[in-house]
Order: sequence, then C-alpha cells, then structure tokens
Amino acid sequence: MTKNEWYKQLFERLGNSKFRSSFHLKQKDIDYINEKGIDTIRQHAADFIAKREPPAVIPNEGKQTPTKGHPVFVAQHATATCCRECIRKWHKIQPGKELSQVQQDYLVDVIMTWIQKELERQ
Repeated sequence: MTKNEWYKQLFERLGNSKFRSSFHLKQKDIDYINEKGIDTIRQHAADFIAKREPPAVIPNEGKQTPTKGHPVFVAQHATATCCRECIRKWHKIQPGKELSQVQQDYLVDVIMTWIQKELERQ
C-alpha cells in the first residue's frame, strides 16, 4: 500500500469515527497557526510527539495529551496520535517498544496533514 492509499484509508476511517470527527480547529487555533507559521507548528508537533509518545512505557498513558490549548493537541485527538493505545489501534504501531524516529516522523506528518485539511476547510 502506498503512502497516499494509507492516508486516504486512514482519514476515511477517522472521518467515520464519531469521536475523532468531532474535533475541529477553532478560530483561536487558526489564528495561532497563522501567527506562528506552519513550520513552527510542525516543530511543535515534533516536540510534543518526541516528549510524550516514544517511551516503551508511559506512566500516564492515555492522559498525556490535553484535548485543547494548542492546535496540535486537537489534531492529536482527531488523528488518534494522542496516546500509545490509540496509536496501536489506528496506526498499527505496537506499544511496549520505543518509537523510532521514522515512526515519530510519520505521526507528525499525520498530524500536519490533518491540520492542513482543517485550514483548507475554513
């Protein structure tokens, strides 16, 4: 399966989830993105993923990502990149093993793809 096929399938599945599809960027999130720039938001996403998701065991698993306060947090819940259990279920990356840099880059790319779709939706 190509990246485009995987993303198409992933975003269709996320869109069919009542919970995942309930998340959208608010105007303050969009204003923040416009103020900081998309490259800065991507760096924030990379930092959040690097600090919260890579360990094999996360003491506060399932509670490490707030649901609001930053556009990336909203995107993480919309894309199921918010905790290792959601990452396992939706992205087929098994928990109990540290995330590689390639896996972290993939999660950031999924987050940024969703943010871009949200910006285009506005």
